[in-house]
Amino acid sequence: GMKKKVFFGLIFSIAFTLVSCKAIKDLQVEVYETSAQGNSLKRITEFIGSETPVKITLNPEEKFQTITGFGGSFTESSAHLLNRLSTANRKKVLNAYFGEEGANYSLTRTHINSCDFSLKHYAYAMVDGDNNLESFSINEDKNDIIPMILEAKSISKEGFNIIASPWTAPPWMKDNKKYVGGKLLPEFNDAFALYFSKYLEAYKKEGINIWGITVINEPHGNGNNWE
Repeated sequence: GMKKKVFFGLIFSIAFTLVSCKAIKDLQVEVYETSAQGNSLKRITEFIGSETPVKITLNPEEKFQTITGFGGSFTESSAHLLNRLSTANRKKVLNAYFGEEGANYSLTRTHINSCDFSLKHYAYAMVDGDNNLESFSINEDKNDIIPMILEAKSISKEGFNIIASPWTAPPWMKDNKKYVGGKLLPEFNDAFALYFSKYLEAYKKEGINIWGITVINEPHGNGNNWE
């Protein structure tokens, strides 16, 4: 019979039932478990209370969830590197991700302010105490990220959604006044909310609609390794 390996990442147990196809073929099945108990892709060979350890049935008509999309991230560093390629080679790369003959990405992400894939630390409003964000500007993104997103949009026939996340608030809004570590001070909650609004409006003016946002990337911190 046809030999295939079926890998299952299970959190608490290896009890499962999946359903029946019309075509019946013999499968050689191996079960691997990744679990909260500590198993990491451990091969399971002993099954308690079952002479037939695995029964797999497939029912494509039964649906449980909707997938919003698959994709990757737009970052300053990747955009900077793409801009160092020739126009033809840059298009080849973007076609591989966004073209119909490529991965055809449908969901992507980008960063608000700098992130660990940026060329330097930066924010869009750098004037301390500028709660009305008079100094707000996305000029830092206009050399690399924005052109890459626009070029990807021109390649993608069906289009893709973008989620935007900040890795940090501007340092002057934080208790430690630094990009790395620290927390947003409560007195700047309104200013940071306005910051999101101005970001969304500024990107829209560039021809880029942001589909979703998150309040912050890695809300529990990252060991103070980056923003």
